[in-house]
Amino acid sequence: MITLKGAEVSAKIKEQVLAMNGKLGGYVPTAAIVRIGERPDDLSYERNVMKRIAAYGMETKSYVYPADITEEEFFAEFQKINDDEAIDGILLFRPLPKYINEKRAEQMIRPEKDLDGICAVNTAKVFAGEKDGFAPCTAEAVIEMLKAFDIPMEGKRAVIVGRSMVVGRPLSMLMLKENATVTVCHTKTKDLKAVCREADILVAAAGKAKMLDASFLKEGAVLIDVGINVDENGKLCGDVLWEGLEEKASAATPVPGGVGAVTTAVLAKHLAMAAERKVNR
Repeated sequence: MITLKGAEVSAKIKEQVLAMNGKLGGYVPTAAIVRIGERPDDLSYERNVMKRIAAYGMETKSYVYPADITEEEFFAEFQKINDDEAIDGILLFRPLPKYINEKRAEQMIRPEKDLDGICAVNTAKVFAGEKDGFAPCTAEAVIEMLKAFDIPMEGKRAVIVGRSMVVGRPLSMLMLKENATVTVCHTKTKDLKAVCREADILVAAAGKAKMLDASFLKEGAVLIDVGINVDENGKLCGDVLWEGLEEKASAATPVPGGVGAVTTAVLAKHLAMAAERKVNR
């Protein structure tokens, strides 16, 4: 079994981004990271994003608001960031506090700055198969992984376990665009194991630790594990139990070190694309 490591894919994306930035005539792309509160997982992700973007020769500005900020105060601040011409892209950390209308934020963000593909315009473009819409970074990272390791999607049966708008649904559209035959599964799917065993490419994106194991795979299938969970021992793990995969899968992504490592690289690529479009418009 081949272990599909995200670091190799990120390195290839970095080369693309550096080449794109080299054509901007000295202009430095800048991303705004918008965060409410001090959640440990948000802080960790923010550090990773800032480190990655800096390594790609770009800049970040962090906009942090207290957990007790009022809804109107937040949206007033968010609008300023949205309208700031010095900001090329925005990463809004979600979920927002329950008292803040997340849909309003999705509707407000300018599509050309929407690095993680949360607004309706970008969603529509992804579902329509258009090239200029930003897909959610994790969904696109899966496609980048498969392409980087020369795993063909055309004509293959792909099964995605999970139907969120962050991964499952947009990924189904991206894989259809690559001419895969796609099935999206969820908690109501009857005989989930039997459906998964039909997959040439199985994507685990349910958000439940070790929900799937080797018995869900057919011989020689490719496994893409998108899950980021914490197990009973406090260690990071995916949606798939790794033990036993070697005998069934032809290739698989580890957790950590797999798709998650590519997600921030895709975010950086989106930032470079946003800046390129602004400079050239």
